[in-house]
Amino acid sequence: IIFNMRKPLFQDRKVREALAKAFDFEWANKNLFFNSYTRSLSFFSNSELASSGLPQGEELKTLEPFKSQLPEAVFTQEFKLPITNGSGNDRKVLAESDKLLKEAGWIVKDGKRVNAKTGEPLTFELLLADPAYERVALALQRNLAPLGIEMTTRTVTPSQYIERTGNYDYDTMLQLYPESETPGNEQREYWGSKNVDIKNGYNYAGLKNPVVDQLVELVINSPDRPTLTSRVHALDRVLLWEFIGIPEYHSKMSRIAYWNKFGQPKIKPKDGVGFSTWWIDPALEKKLEK
Repeated sequence: IIFNMRKPLFQDRKVREALAKAFDFEWANKNLFFNSYTRSLSFFSNSELASSGLPQGEELKTLEPFKSQLPEAVFTQEFKLPITNGSGNDRKVLAESDKLLKEAGWIVKDGKRVNAKTGEPLTFELLLADPAYERVALALQRNLAPLGIEMTTRTVTPSQYIERTGNYDYDTMLQLYPESETPGNEQREYWGSKNVDIKNGYNYAGLKNPVVDQLVELVINSPDRPTLTSRVHALDRVLLWEFIGIPEYHSKMSRIAYWNKFGQPKIKPKDGVGFSTWWIDPALEKKLEK
């Protein structure tokens, strides 16, 4: 769930962090998905390109020149999100979000989260194009309500969605970032400062971060695979600590149904099902027909 940082509300990193931490993934995974998903803690989840632990080795060397421009946590804390008790109302987690919001100048008055200086309520809309995602949106809405935050959901037609997202006319939206085994030029489209104001661009978050811009160029110009991997780790880590959105989930497997009439190679593709490597096995097909 991407925050549109063109909006004043989402320009404060503490507000973004508070909202990201308030989402009760454990409740949603249990009650909506039969515990079939894993929380995404990387933009390159389920791959060797995902950052983890604390930066070290070549990744640390990549990040050190930017130390004064980055949050201290990038170097001192492993990126994690709260693991709730799965109740949908974990008071300990909500207290953490409440603390961040108060530090950002948003207090609770008469049960509503308001700006301490202006009295403006903290409200925002989540833009959707598929009703199937409404159940997740409603779960988040319930998580935020005890914090005094009013979140609304608007589901529009695909054409309306394209029009609004192309003009960055949203507070928050759902977005999947497709990544390859070898990240490159597309990272400029996703995160580059120059793409913030381009109509129909892909920098949906409106991210303008000079460190990210430089890390993207380092990724693109990597001379070899080990260097690429460490630089992607660095980019991933910085993006995570920017809290540009609320990380959701991914599956570590592909769930498919198929007729038992196909031959498959002994050596399977590393990722995905690899339908193009299957063939119809005449013996299995004949057995199936019987």
